[in-house]
Amino acid sequence: MSTLYARDEAAVAGIEKLRFFPLEVVSGSGSTLVTPDGRELLDLSATWTASGLGHGHPAIVEAVSRAVRTAPGSGGLSAVHPDSVGLAEDLLALVPGTGERRVYLGHAGSDANDVALRACRHATGRRTVLAFEHSYHGGVGVAMGVSGVHVDAGVPADPDAVFIPYPNPFRPGADGLDADVAACLATAEQHLAGGSIACLIVEPILSDGGLVVPPDGFLARLHDLCRAHGVPMICDEVKMGLGRPGTLHAFEHDGVVPEIVTFGKVLGGGLPLSAAVGPAEILDHPPAAALLTTAGNPVCAAAGRAVLATIVGDQLADRAAEVGALLSNALRGLAGSPGADRIGDVRGRGLAIGVELVDPATGDRDPRLAAQVVYRAWELGAVVYYVGGNVLEITPPLVLTEAEAIRGAEILGAAIADAAAGRVDAEEVAKYAGW
Repeated sequence: MSTLYARDEAAVAGIEKLRFFPLEVVSGSGSTLVTPDGRELLDLSATWTASGLGHGHPAIVEAVSRAVRTAPGSGGLSAVHPDSVGLAEDLLALVPGTGERRVYLGHAGSDANDVALRACRHATGRRTVLAFEHSYHGGVGVAMGVSGVHVDAGVPADPDAVFIPYPNPFRPGADGLDADVAACLATAEQHLAGGSIACLIVEPILSDGGLVVPPDGFLARLHDLCRAHGVPMICDEVKMGLGRPGTLHAFEHDGVVPEIVTFGKVLGGGLPLSAAVGPAEILDHPPAAALLTTAGNPVCAAAGRAVLATIVGDQLADRAAEVGALLSNALRGLAGSPGADRIGDVRGRGLAIGVELVDPATGDRDPRLAAQVVYRAWELGAVVYYVGGNVLEITPPLVLTEAEAIRGAEILGAAIADAAAGRVDAEEVAKYAGW
């Protein structure tokens, strides 16, 4: 174990660690991370999408440097400044919607979702939150209690949460995918019609639950039900939105305009920043009910404005669609190579790609293999993690080049082959718990 990793173990609380291999980094540029010994790693995670514009992006560097030099205070709690107001205006201009709307600014997707959920409860006078199994909406408060991933891990569910199945095209039930969708929508309508639902919260792509891409039209049908019963839909775009799926917003795929949309991760370009965009009648009340002293601070707000301007100005959604298709095709092209029988599915949209690893004899999920593959990929020069137990989550920076996409597929192919052939030290891998 290196000195830096040993220092981390001795100083940083384990409660906030999710480790898959002993990753140490001292710098980064674009889609490249650099280790203390100078080794370059291809970043296929973008820090779980938070570094969506890559590392050291000049637009963010310039914006943050300016803001630090002339920062008018440290937040928007009891004062207003140009970048916090400007960021809210930018989001209102980029997020479709009708009527009078407001923007909540926070530090992470967790608090944006928590505030949106609490605001819906207050506005409607109802308590029940309709959410999905294996979902992820945050690590604090109500958002944590309605996150299926946390509940699966033993965290107490919010007492007023109701979880329904998320349709999985790769693993449909005995009666098929259409039956799964119909059953899900029927269950949702049953609860929505009961008059107790404060809101429904949904990920347009189930990310931490296994990068599950729902059937086309599912989100639209779900939203139609919500509208029919006067229940606001919260669309959690924290991880899958803002250019990553090949469109500016993931919900665009189904032509949906949710009542509330939440953002985080890429919005801050690596800095802590989140937002919720929704109706004034929901997000304005009660006053002073969501207080974070440094929320809307000049530095993070300036970074957020630079991120949005870059995504739009550099047409990064289109780039994600093109490079993502190249990367997905390269991964599918691994068929016939050593270990390729362990790849059960390659799915995704844009630069949100999931590779499901399976036991070739049974088709069952293979979490052991997934842990070994991400470890071996790190040894071979790439950073990638797994979600849902057995799915490689490939979410590189939106600035990934075509050459880097091809190299990433080659590294992952080699890592899968090595793990399948037993060339990965299982005891070493077991030191890192992952999920």
